[in-house]
Amino acid sequence: MKKKLNGVCFGEILFDVFLEHKKIGGAPLNVASRLNSLGAEVAMISAVGNDANGKILVDYLKKADIKTDAIQVKDIYPTGLVNVILNEKGNASYDINYPSAWDKIETSNENISIVEKADFFVYGSLSSRDSVSRNTLEQLLAVAKYKIFDVNLRVPHYTKKNVLDLLQAADFIKFNDDELNEICEDLNSNKKSLEQNIKFIAKETNTDTVCVTLGSHGAVLYCNDTFYHNCGFKVNVVDTVGSGDSFLASLIIMLLNGEDPQYAINFASAVGAIVAQNEGANPVISPSEIDDFLSGFDKIEPKIKESVTIQN
Repeated sequence: MKKKLNGVCFGEILFDVFLEHKKIGGAPLNVASRLNSLGAEVAMISAVGNDANGKILVDYLKKADIKTDAIQVKDIYPTGLVNVILNEKGNASYDINYPSAWDKIETSNENISIVEKADFFVYGSLSSRDSVSRNTLEQLLAVAKYKIFDVNLRVPHYTKKNVLDLLQAADFIKFNDDELNEICEDLNSNKKSLEQNIKFIAKETNTDTVCVTLGSHGAVLYCNDTFYHNCGFKVNVVDTVGSGDSFLASLIIMLLNGEDPQYAINFASAVGAIVAQNEGANPVISPSEIDDFLSGFDKIEPKIKESVTIQN
């Protein structure tokens, strides 16, 4: 029987504001939601404002059975808001309000204890744009058992030094291809191919698991000196918000449960594609829906299929 995984997600929880509505979001929250739906026990470390939006977010997490004990409430700073603009293909661009409550996550004995006890710890670069949350993240990384870095480069909310420091702390790194290229350039890589640059990053950071999403060309996973590929699944895209977060959560669950890496990347790509068929970052997806989706793609041989963009 497989162990029930215990994870922690650190960082931004917020509302994605679209032209006519708003949706609960933030990459760490989206990852936590999908991890929980796939059977993990998850705690969220973040902060909200002392306002109506903050109460809605905490209530949502509680109803989703995600632990909220380490979510701080700030009287001075508001709950995070992100203005989301979708293009004609459903791909998103973001205007991220600053400062928000999640920029001011303070270190506490409680959040240190939660991370120490967890099987894995998920963090991103956006949540360290402010020195308060960045200092807390550094202290939590020092006690985490297995560290998963979801690189999430949003101009102008990062610095080269900070991203490189976060890379060095990671045991498992997830990029999109643009992020990989930018960081390899920063590290003076002279490699030409995608696979060579992935191996370069793995060596530079002493990390044995690296995943790169490739937009309309699927994803590549490098795990224990072996490459695994998925070229994606063709679906009718509603929007891609959160598809990369569900992809990452699914990949984490599969790999940490000891599944074959090829099956893991196939499964994760399928979940990301299903999310893209729906509105918002966190649609409810049943295990049978994932099984049915995969069974419809020639016993998950995706190389002959057209693909959907997985939004980072």
